[in-house]
Amino acid sequence: MRVLTFICAIFFAGSALAETRQEVGLELVLLADASGSIDDMELSFQRQGYASAITDPDVIEAIQDSLYGNVAVTYVEWATNAAVVVPWTVIDGESSARAFADALAGPPRQAYGSNAIGDALLEAKRLIETNDILAPRAVIDFSGDSIRNSSGPPIAAARAEVLAAGIVINALPILRPEDGRRAGANLEDEYAERIIGGPGAFMVTAEGRDSFARTVRRKLVLEISGRTPAPGAGRVAAVSAH
Repeated sequence: MRVLTFICAIFFAGSALAETRQEVGLELVLLADASGSIDDMELSFQRQGYASAITDPDVIEAIQDSLYGNVAVTYVEWATNAAVVVPWTVIDGESSARAFADALAGPPRQAYGSNAIGDALLEAKRLIETNDILAPRAVIDFSGDSIRNSSGPPIAAARAEVLAAGIVINALPILRPEDGRRAGANLEDEYAERIIGGPGAFMVTAEGRDSFARTVRRKLVLEISGRTPAPGAGRVAAVSAH
């Protein structure tokens, strides 16, 4: 559906609209957890991890080898509310990637409260649908350390609305050392069943602080290149086709 919409927009959009919309190969919302379980130190650590990943040579190479040689990325933190930390930025090489990474360091925390996952997914959808960018693919990269949904619309309803719009949802569950994969409530299983969705959707697990940036880098390379991880490759959920 997303590709068909993209093709129709190219051929049938008015000239004025075409002149104001930039074409990229991918629209990517980095939707990062900022709920009460994430303190200020962890929030900063997450931002640093994404900054390190987005400027990694493997990610830059994936961007430059992609369909248009560029991607549009925005970084959004979610809790009870969702807040844009870095607005839509077109990244096409090392310089623009570094500018995005540098912008991550400055803004203060603006998302507070408990989990509102449904609202966060719908806000990411809104950001994709209301920007001035045109792309054949759109992905929400959702990360979090819980599956609780304390307010706002149910996860299932929000997820269904996002998928109906042709937007893929990938996930990055964040495990804590003391969680033991959350025993009776396995976060990876929950994210695989209730969060990811769309053609080729997948999830990669962040095992801890030491591997966080490396995990994000791997996930970005896969998303940007349009590939899916090989079955059984590390802590990767089964790929979703729905």
